[in-house]
Amino acid sequence: MPTLSISKTRPNVEAVIWAADMAGTFVFAVEGAVSAMRGGLDLLGVMVVSFVAALGGGVIRDLLLGATPPSAIRDWRYPALTFAAGLLTFLFHSLAQPVPDLLVTVVDAAGLALFAVAGVEKALLFEIRPFVAMLMGTVTGVGGGVIRDILLARVPLVLRADIYATAAFFGALVVIVARRAGVPPGWAAVVGGVACFALRMMAVVFGWHLPKAAGW
Repeated sequence: MPTLSISKTRPNVEAVIWAADMAGTFVFAVEGAVSAMRGGLDLLGVMVVSFVAALGGGVIRDLLLGATPPSAIRDWRYPALTFAAGLLTFLFHSLAQPVPDLLVTVVDAAGLALFAVAGVEKALLFEIRPFVAMLMGTVTGVGGGVIRDILLARVPLVLRADIYATAAFFGALVVIVARRAGVPPGWAAVVGGVACFALRMMAVVFGWHLPKAAGW
């Protein structure tokens, strides 16, 4: 079985990480802004929630990996994209008001998939062991949402939705398996992202949940 050749594919991996990070940042910034407006926050509150929802998971990941300062702070494009997405969402909030909950769930699932892929790929780039790399992908996917929900004074979605962090972990696992099978980083990221998104949406549609202890 081929091993993960990080050094030989470093430029490709970095391109995948950047693309997934930026796409996930935009998606979660918009989703965070919509959640903040539904929570009755003003412009400042919307911008703050948009910022932490989009960048919180990546900052936690980078700190755990020792990649300091985090990309979200070192690279001006991350906060710029976040504030632009949050501001545009606020300015055109009349278009966001009739958006159904299912569409918000779809956007959130897309952001989860993008960040899970970016997280595991970056961990592999730092030569972290596969299992811990999958955890880093999960943290990247759910970290910003947890902070968002805390600021909005509600139970974090990761604790309310049974197949949420599990979907991020599964997507990261698919990336690891694909990379070990010799699949190029870009395609491994696509396959892992699709797997995460599909599992999350199927869980929502079919009401899937993890087993619970009987009597609790």
